[in-house]
Amino acid sequence: MNAPPSPAQQETAYLAQLGDRVRTWRNGQGMTRKALAAASGVSERYLAQLEAGQGNISVLLLRKVAQAMHVTVESLVREGTDQDPARRRIALLGLRGAGKSTLGAKLAAAIGAPFVELDHEVEREAGARLGEVFAMYGQEAYRRFERRALERVLRTHESAVIAAGGSLVTDPDTYRLLLDNCRSIWLKAKPEEHMNRVMAQGDMRPFKGRSAALDEIRKLLADRDRLYSQADVTVETSGRSLKSSLDELRTKVKP
Repeated sequence: MNAPPSPAQQETAYLAQLGDRVRTWRNGQGMTRKALAAASGVSERYLAQLEAGQGNISVLLLRKVAQAMHVTVESLVREGTDQDPARRRIALLGLRGAGKSTLGAKLAAAIGAPFVELDHEVEREAGARLGEVFAMYGQEAYRRFERRALERVLRTHESAVIAAGGSLVTDPDTYRLLLDNCRSIWLKAKPEEHMNRVMAQGDMRPFKGRSAALDEIRKLLADRDRLYSQADVTVETSGRSLKSSLDELRTKVKP
């Protein structure tokens, strides 16, 4: 029978966990240690010690680091962790214009997790832009790239906020893989809001003209309602401010 860890060992493990949270957040945001040091007013050397699990950091210094990361001190210093990676990965579902990219990036920053756009990972997997993938390889090949991209993200990220492609739910095997390995959230919005947001982005792909776009969005939502509804949680974003939707998301993902 193994002896319980000594107080010194517990402190070492705690500091290592704290350093890992800071490093994971920084890497996920693509932020250098130098940039975080400048934003927080804490020396780069001290941040290096903190990330290495050697930081005997004061409460006030840690507060500065948390403020620069836009996360709560509590999210950094809470003891223990959810050991199931499926509870530490958040997958956002919905059509384009649902808010997956905007809300996903802000949620990831708030909880100190990397943000992953699965469409970008598909492009990395295929070595081409999405439009080129469809044009050169077709729908079936795209699905294979998407599956491989998701498998890689799940393999390399024990915690993350993942913005899934709008049509991922139509591939049963890939969707089941996502549902089994992530806490899934459907960002639900009315067809009119989807269209307005997509138009604001200046991207009507793959809709063929404005006149038919709203009808096409309505049909897509109707066809996929049963699939999106399999998500663990639904967050209605229609008629709400970004802050209001983000606040609900943060509440929903609390352990």
